Amino acid sequence: MDDLYDVFEANYGLLPSGHIRSPLRICPLGAHVDHQHGLVTGMALDVNVDLVYVPDNEGFVRIQSLDFPDEEYFHLDRVPEMLPGSWGNYIRGAVLSLSREHKLKRGFKAIVRGKLPMGGLSSSAAVTTAYLLALCDVNGIERTKEELISLSHWVEKVFIGLNNGILDQSANVLSRDGFLMYMDCKTGEYELVEKSPSMPSFEVAIVNSGFTKALIGTDYNNRVDECKIAASVLEELVHGRISTYRDARLRNIEDADWERYGGELPGRFRRRAKHFFTENDRVRRGVEAWREGDIAAFGQLMMASGDSSVHDYECGCPELITIFETLKTVKGVHGARFSGAGYRGCCIALIDPACREELSRKVAAVYPVRHPEYADKYHVHFCKTADGASFVSCCGDGAARS
Repeated sequence: MDDLYDVFEANYGLLPSGHIRSPLRICPLGAHVDHQHGLVTGMALDVNVDLVYVPDNEGFVRIQSLDFPDEEYFHLDRVPEMLPGSWGNYIRGAVLSLSREHKLKRGFKAIVRGKLPMGGLSSSAAVTTAYLLALCDVNGIERTKEELISLSHWVEKVFIGLNNGILDQSANVLSRDGFLMYMDCKTGEYELVEKSPSMPSFEVAIVNSGFTKALIGTDYNNRVDECKIAASVLEELVHGRISTYRDARLRNIEDADWERYGGELPGRFRRRAKHFFTENDRVRRGVEAWREGDIAAFGQLMMASGDSSVHDYECGCPELITIFETLKTVKGVHGARFSGAGYRGCCIALIDPACREELSRKVAAVYPVRHPEYADKYHVHFCKTADGASFVSCCGDGAARS
């Protein structure tokens, strides 16, 4: 991290007093169901958003990113409005989220950096967590992990306007290396399921398509609406009444009622509901496979989740579908699916480390041929799992280096 500290000192003439490591995440099972209060899983990766900072006693926030141009600079009392597409939205939202319950007096000067092309790995949740932790640190505020998840979720749902659930924030904050984070998004209850000692070693392959597009400009919110409509129709069929649209969730429908009435849903609404109920079942079975160390069974459930994302939830783009179908053919890939919302970004896979070269070779033989416009933009990365967001011991104390 010396290079990051060197950049900080070059920009501000000080060494940082705080350093936060906030990991990217994957969701091996539990795709597209958190906004319907479904069951999800998550794991943090050993690739991070890193934030180094010193307090600003005058209440200014000043951040420079090593990944994006421009500088974010404002006072805590004058937070700029959300600007579509701006990387600065997440610090603006973090300040406003925390300010709902606390009077913030100190800002910070900071440098922020990520390490991977991040679409689909929830870099937004990672950077928001980092900002919230830094703001809490410099203002002497203590919040629980559960409260931190809620604060971060407010930023994306209310300030940014993305109708997502709490999966991304939960995986970023709660994960422990060697454990599978298993959460019920309706109750917020979670379990860290320890990996069985009998499970063979594995790595996480990330194949980034090179195709990027902000989620707010995709069909993400439309899919949420379709799920809510499906829930409303099922509720009327089951109970003869409909809740408010705001409260409609597929999780409010019992599995038995879905089996009985699901066939009466029209077209795409039936497909969205089918994905929800089958995905919850895959999560339950996947958790048990994880406990037993059966990575083959866990991986097959991931493949089924990926197929359902394509055919029932219908969220894929041609680039990601090509990668997914290619990964399914590689010997040593236990399981694969889209990461994140599935409209851009990357595919993930749990793999036998011995298949690294074969995976890279097959992707290189197929993807650039079918999508030549991304031949120089796609990337293949190999990662391991890691702990959730945390403070890192920092070399500085906010003073100039002597």
